[in-house]
Amino acid sequence: MNQSNKKYLLLAVLVFLMALTRNSHSLTSLNFPDATFAIFFIGGHSFKNIRWFSFLLLLSTLIDATSSLISPSMNLWQNISYFGMMLAYGAMWLGGFISAKNKPSIYFLTASIISAAIAFVISTQTYNLLSGTFPDITIKESIQTGWEYLPQSFIYTMSYLLVYWGIQSLFKRQFVSQKAAAL
Repeated sequence: MNQSNKKYLLLAVLVFLMALTRNSHSLTSLNFPDATFAIFFIGGHSFKNIRWFSFLLLLSTLIDATSSLISPSMNLWQNISYFGMMLAYGAMWLGGFISAKNKPSIYFLTASIISAAIAFVISTQTYNLLSGTFPDITIKESIQTGWEYLPQSFIYTMSYLLVYWGIQSLFKRQFVSQKAAAL
């Protein structure tokens, strides 16, 4: 399989994963937790070109808009706080992009941890402060409320990223082994 086909296969997997997980922020008996942060990090790591960021951003927005039509309680994308999600996705993309420039695994791990933390802070704080859900919330209260969800969000995002990293490493080793055996 050539490099271009591998990229399109990865993109198809990411699109499927986003469609499968976008409607839930947590693990339930019916849903996998949201993988969107991890998808944007992987996108930045693998695709680099900003047009793919735009494509994934449009896809996530379309999924959210469709979800809000089906379930009005999911109507989060119609207020100003939704722009915070776009910034959070940008932070994840940038982290993936930076990690791709440095090959050792420690850069992937470090960039994913830092990006996930930044994206979480951006998304929770813009939601808490700008969505109107908490009209009288102070910044201090917003930070305290956000920290309650950090472990769950962080574990889910890092789990997806570690699975990606493991699969990618496995395929790279397999490819290198096949090339060495051919020589």
